[in-house]
Amino acid sequence: MKPGSEILIIDDDPRNIFALSAVLRAKGYQCRSVTGMKEAFGLMRTEKNIGIILLDMMMPGIDGYQAIPMIKATEGYEHVPVVAVTAQAMAGDRERCLAAGANDYISKPVNIDELQAVLQSYQ
Repeated sequence: MKPGSEILIIDDDPRNIFALSAVLRAKGYQCRSVTGMKEAFGLMRTEKNIGIILLDMMMPGIDGYQAIPMIKATEGYEHVPVVAVTAQAMAGDRERCLAAGANDYISKPVNIDELQAVLQSYQ
């Protein structure tokens, strides 16, 4: 993540966005958030300062598994890390997210120390 870049949170639940944004801002990160992939792709066409994407995997419409290859195919986002965020913590879920193209995986409820460690690994 380049200095000064933002974290894009994509989640259909405003409560998750609020909680993640509040914690990340308190830690000094700058965040943007959207509630769906249509809105995300609109933002990605104009915003080139996104350094990492936190992506909810279970959204209506285009879910995270479908979205990751589309994100990676978007000009300027080929190398932006995508962290899969999911409430599903079943055996094989991490591997499924990584196979879909996610760079990393964290489960909900999000452990703040784990999230910060993941974010720092991309700085």
